Amino acid sequence: MIVGIGVDVVDLARFERGLIRTPALKDRLFAPSEQVRDGAPMPLRSLAGRFAAKEALIKALGDSSGVTWHDMRVVSDELGNPGFELHDSTKAIAEARGITAIHLSMSHDAGFAVAYVVAES
Repeated sequence: MIVGIGVDVVDLARFERGLIRTPALKDRLFAPSEQVRDGAPMPLRSLAGRFAAKEALIKALGDSSGVTWHDMRVVSDELGNPGFELHDSTKAIAEARGITAIHLSMSHDAGFAVAYVVAES
């Protein structure tokens, strides 16, 4: 059964300005493992997609009380499909709502990144 859905859109230019204006923002939003792929820095569009994914997850959970950005990490499975690794308060919220599966889809094009999340029990 679907417990919640969430969607978020990020303007890449605005996201880039935010990272330039506040250099510490990247470390505040993303775990070190989310900032690199195959030993190289993650492209801006991919970081924006991950940010959109985290925002969409908060919407799907329906509660952001006590959630921190590092409590939810965007990961890829062995086929490269995106998903989440939940920790601490985010994991507790998901468990309290009976969420047993979280589906994530991300894309970027034409200056925007988008993410869609479906939470199931």
